[in-house]
Amino acid sequence: MTEIGRWIFVAGIVLVVVGALVMLVGKVPGLGKLPGDIVWEKGNFKLFAPLGTMLLLSIVLTILVNVIARLWK
Repeated sequence: MTEIGRWIFVAGIVLVVVGALVMLVGKVPGLGKLPGDIVWEKGNFKLFAPLGTMLLLSIVLTILVNVIARLWK
């Protein structure tokens, strides 16, 4: 039972950290309005596909994880 409790505790901490990061990323100016971000509106329907933002975040996170992995060794 203690093993399950630990996993639930760790999952809760991860959710809190991810939630805080999502809230902070929403306040970064220009993020979500990069070239490549697609916004399509038709009537009451709005489609937002942040392709440019996802590409930029992917590159930044890949570099960050690689730097951390090299420092960890």
